[in-house]
Amino acid sequence: MKTFTCVVVGAGYAGIHAVKTIRKSLGDKINDKSLRIILIDKQSYHLRKVLMFRPAAGDHDIKLPLSNVFPEGVQFLQGSVTSIETTTRSLSYTDESGASQGLDYDILVMAVGSVIRSADPSQGGISLTGLAAATSIRETWQTNLRLAASEKSDEVRKRLMTVAIAGAGISGIETSAELAHAMREEARNLRMNPDDVKVLLLNSQTRLFTEGPPRMGRKLEKVLAEGGVTVLHGRKAIREKDGILSLDGGSNIPVGLCVWTLGLVPNPMIRHLGLPVTAEGQLVVDSSYRAAGAPGVYAIGDCARILDPTNGKADRMTCKEATGQAARLGKIVAADVNGSPAPAHSAYMDFFCVGLGPDKGMIWTRQWGLDIIIAGKLGWKIRQFTWNIASLLKS
Repeated sequence: MKTFTCVVVGAGYAGIHAVKTIRKSLGDKINDKSLRIILIDKQSYHLRKVLMFRPAAGDHDIKLPLSNVFPEGVQFLQGSVTSIETTTRSLSYTDESGASQGLDYDILVMAVGSVIRSADPSQGGISLTGLAAATSIRETWQTNLRLAASEKSDEVRKRLMTVAIAGAGISGIETSAELAHAMREEARNLRMNPDDVKVLLLNSQTRLFTEGPPRMGRKLEKVLAEGGVTVLHGRKAIREKDGILSLDGGSNIPVGLCVWTLGLVPNPMIRHLGLPVTAEGQLVVDSSYRAAGAPGVYAIGDCARILDPTNGKADRMTCKEATGQAARLGKIVAADVNGSPAPAHSAYMDFFCVGLGPDKGMIWTRQWGLDIIIAGKLGWKIRQFTWNIASLLKS
């Protein structure tokens, strides 16, 4: 029996959900051909990137082996795609040994996501960009607290017990909350006053959570303060050097550690594949996620510029958008294969979840013209549920 090959590139949130929905929508066979699904990623695991703050705060594993995510029915190739030839429907990739390999496809889904923006090395501090950086952050603040426990100078001890988080998006909010909790617990273990731990969240905006109503921002700030996080609005970090964090406007803050949480940028590898991209580096797609000028190629997630055809609004770079796009992609691919009309993109509803440390979370959504905010343990349970669903885990 002949084979119909679907290749999905990228094992992030968009990629793993694309595999799941395409398997469901196409079944085992396409006409007289058997379906073969191949997932390509440079790592052998799915990284739960939205939980990057976890290994920065404690010894947490946020990797899921792809063999556990897809125990059967999906072929995994570890490697990095280097080129795509759309006329022959083939691609080249470098495998884990560094050798160049080729692969033919009938359907290709690009879901290579984004990378975390890094501060320039000259700015000092540590950018929370990956697992190695998270480990370095954890080791630094733990070392600083141990040094502070025996430090005689009040000034030096205060600096060692101070951490600044530069960047107050959702990632910065969640990182500051987790670090404050972990550092205060460690201070207690070291027989120090946990109230001496200072976690500063530097927000260049005038309030938190500009994606939603001011009331949500105020509630977030209140819960952060209760957990030991001080938010400094209208303050932008410039550079950390020798324990001094310089801010715009000329002021300085003594810190033991500066952590940069600067958001996401589309995966830069997209620019080198010969497919049309926007100025921001996202793949150009139509309302059904088809890549421009590339028959059989689709793109979803952070690596694609996806617009709501009714209002022109672009999807945000979050896992909830990626999973919603993947669910629709399965139906689109099935429609295209069968020659029937394919559904068009529709924007995800306004819905944001924020973790605020263990057992604390906050949810905001807008329904029927009303702002709905859910906080406390219920907010935490919903946040946990969204994290697990995003990684195909059962809650």
